[in-house]
Amino acid sequence: MNLANCPRCGKLFAANFRDICPNCIKDIEHEYEICVQYLREERGATIQELSEATGVSVKQITRFIREGRISVMNAPNLMYPCEVCGTLIREGHMCDSCRTRLTKELTRAASSESNKTLGTGEAGEGAYRVVDKFHK
Repeated sequence: MNLANCPRCGKLFAANFRDICPNCIKDIEHEYEICVQYLREERGATIQELSEATGVSVKQITRFIREGRISVMNAPNLMYPCEVCGTLIREGHMCDSCRTRLTKELTRAASSESNKTLGTGEAGEGAYRVVDKFHK
């Protein structure tokens, strides 16, 4: 039997298919039910209003949305924070500006890496350039 400490409450439990203890699973399910019930009554609620009204953290509500348990389709004002900058978004993990910036940085890094590998091949070009300087 595998034993583990619950990352949510710290209690020791027999590890199963979930990485948290059965009591925390029940608590999370209860939080989910509270959120769903509130959203049925208040479709125009924001994530902050939902959190304040239910006592469920924004982080947990965001998890429910990402898991697909809470749909943003029926809640027009329900948005969660971008993982990079915190701007409110309705899908994915990053806002459009952070995604664009990341794409540009990756493209730039890939092109500079390819330029290094296509270099002249002289000493001093590459990872061992410090060692190459000592051997000259």
